[in-house]
Amino acid sequence: KRGLTLDITTPAGQSVFKRLVETADVVVESFRTGAMERWNCGWEDLSKSNPRLIYCAISAAGRDGPDKDRSGVDLLMQAYAGLMSITGEQDGPPVRTGTSVVDLSTGANAAQGILAALFVRERTGVGQRVDVSLLGSTIAWMTYHAVSFFATGTVPSRMGSFHPSVAPYGAYPTQNGYLVVALAFDAHWVTFCTVCGEPDLASDPRLTSNAIRIENREYLDEQVTRLLSKRTAHEWAATMDSAGIPCSPINTLDTVLDLPQALHQGYVTSVGHPDIDDLRMPGLHIKLSETAASIRLPPPKLGQHSREILEEAGYSAGEIDEFQLNGVI
Repeated sequence: KRGLTLDITTPAGQSVFKRLVETADVVVESFRTGAMERWNCGWEDLSKSNPRLIYCAISAAGRDGPDKDRSGVDLLMQAYAGLMSITGEQDGPPVRTGTSVVDLSTGANAAQGILAALFVRERTGVGQRVDVSLLGSTIAWMTYHAVSFFATGTVPSRMGSFHPSVAPYGAYPTQNGYLVVALAFDAHWVTFCTVCGEPDLASDPRLTSNAIRIENREYLDEQVTRLLSKRTAHEWAATMDSAGIPCSPINTLDTVLDLPQALHQGYVTSVGHPDIDDLRMPGLHIKLSETAASIRLPPPKLGQHSREILEEAGYSAGEIDEFQLNGVI
């Protein structure tokens, strides 16, 4: 990435922006509906000079419709799109997820839409507009909750870390901290009981299949908690991992960022930076066998590359000085 500051509310800034867009593959914007059009930099304006342009507009709820002007704040959208209604403990208040999943998933959806549009352009030579919204991304995440509601009419509720159709599946207390177990198959349940030292529990008529365990969830949770109380979360994890039981202690972020696997995969990396000796940050998590990605520049400072980008676009040193003097850059 390179960093350019540009005030596109000014005629001079709009002119510069349009020149840059003439050779751009993609423009991504997340202003309120109508802002880019007011600045003469909307899809209709830009595509005239660059018919191959992919223009991605990110909004709160979509660029048209009764809520097109709604504010796009992650927390607000978690509430508006129903995510908070299914997040939190059963008897507790609705809570925000621990990271900004609405913002982040919408960014990923934008990237997916852009890639699809680029693929089409390779065939047709013509660009197009891509629209994604925080509301649409979050509703798409409802997946099995939405399907279940359409099928049964039952509104899903908060279940903490547990799952409405799989059991045991959640976080259970141990001697020291919580252990997540995710037993999606009955065979896992049999192995779990054996590893925990009570193989006969697997044949308890109240626990013999996933459907029956869901009906007797309270009794099931009592038994799982009783078994896991005998050892620590990490002791159980070591034993269960070797037996093929899906489980994990609930790691804190400092632990995750030093996981041997994360470091081996390059999910955490160090980047050279002029002001920070060892800038650690999340690494590249998508692996391509033939075109491996690499980090070639540190995160830019605000406007760090304004001058060199404008020089590449054909502006003279005097013109760039004037832009700077007038607050265009």
